[in-house]
Amino acid sequence: MSKKETEQKEEVIIDVAASLTKAEAFVENNKKTITYVVAGVLVLVAGYFGFTKLYLEPLEREAQLELFKAQENLDRDSLRLALNGDGVSMGFLEIAEEYSWTKAGNLSRYYAGVCYLQLGEYEDAIRQMDKFNTSDPVFKVLANGVIADAFLELNQPKEALEYYNKAVNASDNEFVVPFYLKKAGMLAEEQGKLKEARRYFERLKNEFPKSQHALDAEKFLARIDAKEMNSK
Repeated sequence: MSKKETEQKEEVIIDVAASLTKAEAFVENNKKTITYVVAGVLVLVAGYFGFTKLYLEPLEREAQLELFKAQENLDRDSLRLALNGDGVSMGFLEIAEEYSWTKAGNLSRYYAGVCYLQLGEYEDAIRQMDKFNTSDPVFKVLANGVIADAFLELNQPKEALEYYNKAVNASDNEFVVPFYLKKAGMLAEEQGKLKEARRYFERLKNEFPKSQHALDAEKFLARIDAKEMNSK
């Protein structure tokens, strides 16, 4: 090894040693602060796991049980009981309020929106769906579809079409998307937005050819062609 290389190696060793000395000095001078910080992190971690395991998970189980009972009323078409409870078990509204931090509580908002839509209470349906949060693409389609249906019933076609558009762009699910593509296309056509209607119907025809809703796509497109010809 050359003298230059030896000197460089020694300089590195000296720099490392100096850094270690500085680190040791920092730790020594800030021992109390570091201890408090570490202790604080440990408390936060322990608190998180305690909150999750001892509070949130049991709460989730309770909420799921109540949600199941409310769903039974919904399945029996007892919309008011499903929404407000039957005197023995909670309804969707109370579950959403009492268990707001849980997944079941959040899902209850979706079901409450569905109930309100079927009961003809459209503004309440929109309010509940606005509170519903989900990352699931299918539920995004359904929730936006409910809001669109409610706006349509409130004679607000512009807002309805906006939410139908959100619904069909939230997923490519072959079971729910074609239904709302058909609705979006028909509403756009009714509003005279023929190019927009054509896009919905063409997507219905090309992307979901096996859907029962696609059976009418050719007829819808032919009708669009005729309207465009007549407008020239």
